[in-house]
Amino acid sequence: MQTQLTSDEQSKDEFFQQLAQLSEEMVTKHGKDFSMGALVLAARWIAENRIGENRAGEAKSN
Repeated sequence: MQTQLTSDEQSKDEFFQQLAQLSEEMVTKHGKDFSMGALVLAARWIAENRIGENRAGEAKSN
């Protein structure tokens, strides 16, 4: 029996698919070490609430 995904689950599944595709492309072009480092760095930025900051460390304005 297959269950229908909620819209939230569907959205998350689409992001996982995008991450998988991006990860595969990075590994192909630059190897596993670069790819893992880039993903860990992205996770660190998320944990530190640095997403959306410019290079000078200032928040982007809308």
